[in-house]
Amino acid sequence: MTTKRIAYCAMLTALAMIFGYVEALFPFSFGIPGMKLGLANLVIVTALYLLPAYQVFCIQVARIVLISFLFGNMSMMLYSIAGGVLSFFVMYVLKYRTGYSIIGVSVAGGVSHNIGQLLVACIVVENSKVILYLPILLIAGVVTGALIGIVAQRIRSTVKKVRL
Repeated sequence: MTTKRIAYCAMLTALAMIFGYVEALFPFSFGIPGMKLGLANLVIVTALYLLPAYQVFCIQVARIVLISFLFGNMSMMLYSIAGGVLSFFVMYVLKYRTGYSIIGVSVAGGVSHNIGQLLVACIVVENSKVILYLPILLIAGVVTGALIGIVAQRIRSTVKKVRL
């Protein structure tokens, strides 16, 4: 990895952390407990189309670990890692499938992030009734994923002119 790439990864990690912090300061309450817009995922979705996958994965994991240590706790890290890793792999696979736009990839990422967190919640609370929350989280994942995807598409069209 070149020095330039390392600097881009560090910058994107910091940007994702800033978005996560801003979201923690000004929570967007949609009436659904624990639901967030996922501003930090904007960086991940955009980076997925600009950088190699392993670098984006490192940004994702670093962002989650650092935000959890700085602004959260270990349980937050557990839920975020589960959702973030599942979301990354789903988005990575769909990016290379025909018929999926950046918005579709982002929606799938938002939905899979919520599914990953819900699966961990079922294990942690040792109660499968938590899965009843799934329909609400699926709708939330579609809405937030679409919003993040629309913004990421606009950023990508601007940033892809920059040579990374």
